[in-house]
Amino acid sequence: QVLLVESGGGLVQAGGSLRLSCAASGRTFSNYAVGWFRQATGKEREIVAAISRSEGRIYYADSVKGRFTISRDNAKNTVYLQMNSLNSEDTAVYYCAADPFFRVTVSGYTYWGQGTQVTVSS
Repeated sequence: QVLLVESGGGLVQAGGSLRLSCAASGRTFSNYAVGWFRQATGKEREIVAAISRSEGRIYYADSVKGRFTISRDNAKNTVYLQMNSLNSEDTAVYYCAADPFFRVTVSGYTYWGQGTQVTVSS
C-alpha cells in the first residue's frame, strides 16, 4: 500500500506559479512511477505529467510543455510539479498517482491521492 498526499494548491493570478508536492508513505517510493493528473469541473481527468522511478523517463501533456516541470526526490519520498505561467485553463483539482510501471494514461495507476485544488484567476 502507498499513501499519497498532495499539497501546494491554492488561488493564483494568471501568469503566476505554484509548486505542488506529492508526499508518499508506505512501500519503497523509489519503486514507483508517479503521474500528475487534473480534472476540471465537468471534464474528464487528464494526465499532466509523469516521471519514471529513476527520472529516466518524463512525459508532459502538450498543454503544459514548457510551463510545468515534474521532478522527484526519492530520499524525501516526494514528487513535485512546478507550474509556471498559469492560466485559467489550468484551473482544476490536481491529483498524483503511483504505479510500479511508467504510464502516460489515466488508467492503470494503482494508488491515488485525494487531490488539491488549483484555481487561476484571470
